[in-house]
Order: sequence, then structure tokens, then C-alpha cells
Amino acid sequence: MKEINNNRNSIECVLGSKARLKILKVLALNEELNISLIINKTRLNHTNAIKHLNFLKSLNLIQEKKFGRIKIYRFKDENIKARSFKNLVKIWENE
Repeated sequence: MKEINNNRNSIECVLGSKARLKILKVLALNEELNISLIINKTRLNHTNAIKHLNFLKSLNLIQEKKFGRIKIYRFKDENIKARSFKNLVKIWENE
């Protein structure tokens, strides 16, 4: 039997957080959003949202684009793991 991978890139680590799932789902369905819209749609506080966005960015599931002081977060459709998550959301949400 294969041992479960306990690193931060494991599926349990990525999908085990309700906050991360909310952020990924919102970005998968909206493509790009600024931090204010992400917070509004997920009902997370600013500190938690930034922490989870940075984690997801480090895994290359999302991308941050800066326009002066404005940061836009984009779902990375070109990443196969991100694209697979988006397909799951669409199936699950019947979209």
C-alpha cells in the first residue's frame, strides 16, 4: 500500500481547508478577481484570505498580477491540477 504524502502539496493539504476551497472555487468560476471581491464572495477576513492566496500561489494554482497598488488574482487554467479542480467544480455545481 502506498504511503500518504504528507507534504504541503498533497491533495489533503490543499483541499483540506474550507477557506482554500472557497477561494479556489470563486476564482475558478470568475477567472480574475481583486482581493476585495474575493473577500466579499468567500466571507473570509483579509488576513486569512491573503494567507490562503499566498499558499495557493506558491502551488501555482493561482497567479497574482499587480497594477500599481491593485492586486488581481487569476485562476491558472494552464495548470492541469487547477484545470481539473475547475472541471470538478463545474460538474459538482452543474454548470
